[in-house]
Amino acid sequence: MGEYSKALEYYEKANNIYEISLPPTHPGLAGSYLCFVGCYEKMGDYTAALKALQNAYKIQQKTFQEGNQAFASTFSWFGRVYRDLKEYSKALSYFEKCVEIDRKTLPEKHPYLGLDDSSIGDVHRLIGDYERALAFRQKALNIQENVKCNLLYCATTYMNLGETYGEMKDYTTALTYYQKGLKIREEKLVKTHPDLAVIYHNMSKLYFSTQNYSMAMKYVQQAVEIGQEKLPATHPHLVEYRETFEKTSKKQ
Repeated sequence: MGEYSKALEYYEKANNIYEISLPPTHPGLAGSYLCFVGCYEKMGDYTAALKALQNAYKIQQKTFQEGNQAFASTFSWFGRVYRDLKEYSKALSYFEKCVEIDRKTLPEKHPYLGLDDSSIGDVHRLIGDYERALAFRQKALNIQENVKCNLLYCATTYMNLGETYGEMKDYTTALTYYQKGLKIREEKLVKTHPDLAVIYHNMSKLYFSTQNYSMAMKYVQQAVEIGQEKLPATHPHLVEYRETFEKTSKKQ
């Protein structure tokens, strides 16, 4: 539902109980810290997300053998947070650690492997290596479109493909993928979910690039409205939405 502040309150209550009732190296406590990570990352508090990740990882190192599947999720979260922080070499390193474990412990066409490929592709996009970005995204789709998996995984890959083609200035292909991703997210998420704001903003930037300023304004307004309702005022995404809104307003 995108109610991250409320979720955080309940996670804190649960964690207080875990800290009292469980040994300090219990894997359940590590899982509790990982719940915090998801909230903090979505709220844009990357410092807090890293701290929670480090707490979880320290417990896992004492509890599990190297290569245990439990580490894959933790490494993936490290990758996401470092990607948010624009530390792309660290992000790529952690995503690669994640996929190394997943390939050894999961079936060949497991949906998580599609997520891994999509995440690695996104980092390559961010560093400007579009050829490798597209290659990893296609690997992700080959899994996600051919196995039973959460359709929101496909939506994320479609959105990432849209971003890649948009940065390559292939706006027609970019729009096709954005529309595929948007269709799934609008069907599966509540109307005010922050993940919808992300794709609305991306579509706004695409329309701005093609000088279709009325459509750009339509989508950025939706992104700003959701962001103002669901995100902290200083969240990097909301700041960016407002900047795009101001830039688009000047073209009206």
